[in-house]
Amino acid sequence: MTRPTLTQATGPAHTRILGLGAARGELTVTNDELVGPIDSSDEWIRQRTGIVTRRRAGAGTDVLDLAEIAANDAIKNAGLTGADIDAVLLSTVTYFHQTPAGAAIIADRVGATPAAAWDISAACAGYCYGIGQADALVRAGTARNVLVIGAEKMSDFVDPTDRSISFLLGDGAGAVVVGASDTPGIGPTVWGSDGSQAQAIRQTHSWLDVRDGDAGWPTLRQEGPTVFKWAGFQMAPVAQQAMAAAGVEPEQIEAFIPHQANMRIIDQMIKQLKLPESVVVGRDIADTGNTSAASIPLATERLLREGQVDSGALALQIGFGAGLVYAAQVVVLP
Repeated sequence: MTRPTLTQATGPAHTRILGLGAARGELTVTNDELVGPIDSSDEWIRQRTGIVTRRRAGAGTDVLDLAEIAANDAIKNAGLTGADIDAVLLSTVTYFHQTPAGAAIIADRVGATPAAAWDISAACAGYCYGIGQADALVRAGTARNVLVIGAEKMSDFVDPTDRSISFLLGDGAGAVVVGASDTPGIGPTVWGSDGSQAQAIRQTHSWLDVRDGDAGWPTLRQEGPTVFKWAGFQMAPVAQQAMAAAGVEPEQIEAFIPHQANMRIIDQMIKQLKLPESVVVGRDIADTGNTSAASIPLATERLLREGQVDSGALALQIGFGAGLVYAAQVVVLP
């Protein structure tokens, strides 16, 4: 029998971000509202993290509500409708259901059915993971337009007495649509993981412990010094690799948009990268907090909305977090 040669899909040579959307928790929470249970102060939190306030969602708002708002904005700003979306990628670690994927529900809510839909569990690197996947899907001809969402309601997993991470966390969602472009708009993704440091940022215990009655509701913990050293020093080389892969020099970068983990980590990375003073830096953490997978698109939205950077600017973005996982790429801003 002569076997047929399979036909493989092919797509456009280039992709770009077509539109961006954002949603922040409706509540503004000050440091003074959180310091009692951790025996701390507003000054201590500002010095250690750079956070003045953080945005959190109310009890009636869940992570998919935030994701839906951001997704609809991104689709509208891309000049598209839900029917134009072929795949939905939702990066989150705070959706309560193991299955079905939250992405499928969002696809239905925004009118993208029967788009392919799946969730990404890559914590604070999840948005950049999604951008890498969306870029590949479009260029492979598997999808025309891909909706990428980073959404978290971190406040659902906060222990108010925890001094390691609880006061850092905020709630929000950011979304983009990735589609075809006449010129390159998304550089190669540089990514990876180091599971040997899985305990550095973790859930306190498993759902099995909850089921068996051995533990209460799980919350988040981190080993602060370990995370600071890893992110502050080991992520700069990853960012440099992303620039090299995209064929750009540091002086050609117009914006640096890292995961909004901690202002001290951001400052340390800038020092390591030796970025020119002309580079605009995303510092949305100061009044939004650490929103994990949502932090990079939210910081991007702020820079564009406030006119700190122009549409079409070259931006270096890098996400890093629990896993430990990381991903970076250079993109043209929508």
